Amino acid sequence: MTPSPADNQADQPQSANDPVTPSDHNDLIAPGGKVDPDLLRAAHLQNENTDLTIEDEDGPPTVHFKLTRDLNKRLDKYLQDRISFLSRTQLQRLIREKAVTVNGKSPKASTTLRIDDEITVILPPPPTNEIPAENIPLTVLYEDNDLIVINKQDDIIVHPARGNKTGTIVNALSYHFKHNTSGSLSTVGSENARPGIVHRLDRHTTGALIAAKSDTAHWRLGQQFEIRTVDKRYLAIVEGAIEPVMDTIDLPIGKHPKFRERMAVRFDDTAKSATTVYRLREQFDGYALLELELKTGRTHQIRVHLAHLGWPIVADDIYGGSFLNENDINPDALPDHPLMLRQALHARTIAFTHPITGKHLQFIAPLPDDFRRLLKFLYQYKRINHPITPPGATIELDQLNT
Repeated sequence: MTPSPADNQADQPQSANDPVTPSDHNDLIAPGGKVDPDLLRAAHLQNENTDLTIEDEDGPPTVHFKLTRDLNKRLDKYLQDRISFLSRTQLQRLIREKAVTVNGKSPKASTTLRIDDEITVILPPPPTNEIPAENIPLTVLYEDNDLIVINKQDDIIVHPARGNKTGTIVNALSYHFKHNTSGSLSTVGSENARPGIVHRLDRHTTGALIAAKSDTAHWRLGQQFEIRTVDKRYLAIVEGAIEPVMDTIDLPIGKHPKFRERMAVRFDDTAKSATTVYRLREQFDGYALLELELKTGRTHQIRVHLAHLGWPIVADDIYGGSFLNENDINPDALPDHPLMLRQALHARTIAFTHPITGKHLQFIAPLPDDFRRLLKFLYQYKRINHPITPPGATIELDQLNT
C-alpha cells in the first residue's frame, strides 16, 4: 500500500511526504492528510446489497496516524484537522467512548501530541438519512438498557443498503424499541442507515446477532470485535468427507475477479487476511457437521474458506453447494420435497464482555426449523459414526434440539 500523509506542522498545510502507519483502511486518507468522507462512505457501503452482505466483520473502518514531528497540539484539534466532516464535539465524544487511542492507550481530548505518537481512530460513517420503524417479528435472546441480542431469521438483511430502507433488522429493532420495550438503537452509524449495528450476518445466515442501544456500548463492543475477544461459533452442514478433524484455515480473501456477488481466496494486494478454525463434530455419508470459530470477519469468510477446500456448505449455490430434497437423503422419500434451500449456516453461540457491567455473557441461538430438519434426516439416514469433540469445541451437540 502506498504511504499516505499523516500529520501537519501546527496549522500549516499537510506535507505530501509525511508517512502514515500502514493499515487496512489508510486508503481512506486523501492527499493532504484528511479522511475522505466519500472514501469512508464507500468503505462502509462496500458489498452491501441483497446478494453480497457482510457475514461478520471486525467493527467500523479504522485509520492510523503517526506523527513525524512534535506538533504540541491537542488531540481533539488534531483530529478536527484530519476528520473535518465531524464536529469537535463529535470527535470529543469518540475520544470519551474510547474509539480513539494514542500509543495504544485511551487518551483525553486535551492530550498533547508529540513526535512519534501513534493515533488510532474507529470511524463512524458520514451523514445520511434516517430509516422507518417496521413491525417485523424478532426473536430476542437478551435485552437490557445497553444492548440487545437476537436470533436472526433467514432471508432478512441486517441494515438498509443500496437505497433500500425497509425490511431489515434495523427497521424491526426500531419498531421493537418503540412498541415493545424501551430505548433505541445507538446513534453510532445512524448517519449511514445502520444505527446500533456492531456486526452483521449474511442475508441467509441465521443465528445470534448483537446490536447496541447506547453509544458507549456500541464503541466498546466494536473494540471487542476489533481485538478479537468476541467468541463466535457457527454450525455448518457441508458436503464431503472432512480430514483432518480440526484445522486452521489461514487464506486471504478478496473480491472475486469475475463475479460481483462473490468473494474468493486471493493472493494479491486486493485481499485481506482471513482465519477460520474448523472442528468436525459429526461425519455423515457424504456430509458433515462442522463447528466454526471465526478469528477474523471477512465477507463470506466461512463460505469461501470451506468451498475453497472442497467442502461447500449445503445449498450455498453461490459457492458450489447443492440444494437438497428429502429423497437426496432418504431414497424412499417422495421427490421434489425441499429439505434445504438456503446455505446451512447458523451462528449458534456468541460470547463477549458486557460493555457496561463487565460481566461475561454467552448466548445460544436455537436452530431454525430447516437446519434442525436437515440434521434429523442426516442422523436418521446418513450417520456413520458417533459425535466428535476435538480440542476447543464448545457447542453442545446434545442441546441442538433446544
